[in-house]
Amino acid sequence: MATGRIFLLMGKSTSGKDTIYKNLIADKDLSLKKVVPYTTRPMRDGETDGVQYYFRDEKGYRDLKERGKIIEERTYYTNYGEWRYFTVDDGQIDLASGDSYLVIGTLESYCYFRDYFGKDFVFPILIDVEAKIRLERAMKREEKQEHPRYDEMCRRFLADEEDFDESKINEAGVEKRFFNNGLIEDCINEIRQHILENRN
Repeated sequence: MATGRIFLLMGKSTSGKDTIYKNLIADKDLSLKKVVPYTTRPMRDGETDGVQYYFRDEKGYRDLKERGKIIEERTYYTNYGEWRYFTVDDGQIDLASGDSYLVIGTLESYCYFRDYFGKDFVFPILIDVEAKIRLERAMKREEKQEHPRYDEMCRRFLADEEDFDESKINEAGVEKRFFNNGLIEDCINEIRQHILENRN
């Protein structure tokens, strides 16, 4: 019986995950399917419900939780309240079909996916970027927002340093990483080859 694969793209904020994700999803040779995550955070400028995320309020989150539909979740305690990010068992993922999927997540969510679907079917793709480059990118991104949240940017930067601590990366069993310090095309090509080698 055919069994699909889940490739979980993760990294600290402004590591280039969104750009890398868009390129990989658009690659017809990879034939990767999207899994749209859910969040309770406010929608940013330029975002559309059901594209980057399914946006839900706290009541919507609680309803899914009570029905046992949440595969993995994490909560960020921001300066604007609790923001939840979660993946829902809503029919988007069907490994029995033989399809391969691309998901954006965190180190913690990788562990949830690994335990939920099995280690042999979930492949971590860790993007690594130097701290100085990440800060420069974060500043540029916030400057483009109609209402920049520099305090939240700083909080997220520091939280990522803790969330992706080397000891946690080792504990999760993530050995390979992809560096995005220079040309992002080089990083994308390396990841593309990795997916082709490990796809069913």
